[in-house]
Amino acid sequence: MAAVTSLSFTALGHSSERKVSSASSTRSLGFGEGFRFRSNFSYESVCVRSSSSSSRMVVQCMSTVDAPTVSETKYNFLKAYKKPIPSIYNTVLQELIVQQHLMRYKRTYRYDAVFALGFVTVYDQLMEGYPSDEDRNAIFQAYVKALNEDPEQYRKDAQKLEDWARTQNASLLIEFKSREGEVEGILKDIAERAGGNGSFSYSRFFAVGLFRLLELANASEPSYLEKLCSSLNINKRSVDRDLDVYRNLLSKLVQAKELLREYVDREERAESQSQKANEAVKNCLGEYQSV
Repeated sequence: MAAVTSLSFTALGHSSERKVSSASSTRSLGFGEGFRFRSNFSYESVCVRSSSSSSRMVVQCMSTVDAPTVSETKYNFLKAYKKPIPSIYNTVLQELIVQQHLMRYKRTYRYDAVFALGFVTVYDQLMEGYPSDEDRNAIFQAYVKALNEDPEQYRKDAQKLEDWARTQNASLLIEFKSREGEVEGILKDIAERAGGNGSFSYSRFFAVGLFRLLELANASEPSYLEKLCSSLNINKRSVDRDLDVYRNLLSKLVQAKELLREYVDREERAESQSQKANEAVKNCLGEYQSV
């Protein structure tokens, strides 16, 4: 897998090549196995029962609870947000929540701020262009709560890491172990757990969170990602693979949104032409009746 080179999230979201044949074509937007998105907006759900073993709760609180099923998590999301969601977004959200459910209820799962930054980044990129900012936030709240986690904590921690990363450069970011501070402490804890001294479960959201930190610190060279992974005891090959998957996901989502916009534009033009035709007919009838 080729390493991720210098590339901003803005570029990831807008640099897709257009290879669209028709609105009914099928596209795979794979954010991991089983994540498929079709541009004809069809969707098939598969209910998977996760392990009933104990799981760790969020924000470094450890508690034993019976893990819900995927269908229960999806039901909780739909119950919390009852408004219809445009199919291009709903299909992605339904598939994504299945994937995150399986991450969330792994025995080794433990919430951390880098994971939160990664998820918030993915969510904001996927939901870019949603018709209503208020609804987009309400969907975020419903989604995270359906996973029995705290949406405010996600946003707070993501913002904290973003603010911190903007004050760093490549060297400061990579040398976090030699420095003191709140975020440095978070990264040290992750490195210790990832090194085998505690529970750590690597995920695709974590990979995106790492890349976001580097982007905000203007550390765009691939070597910086390698050094940060080494400092955190994270397998860089896994990170490269998942960032490549994420890049492809965003690229194809952009194409799908283009298809949707084209469809809406065609419908609006057709409706406008129909109205003009009706007005012309009425005018003709009016003139005829006045003769």
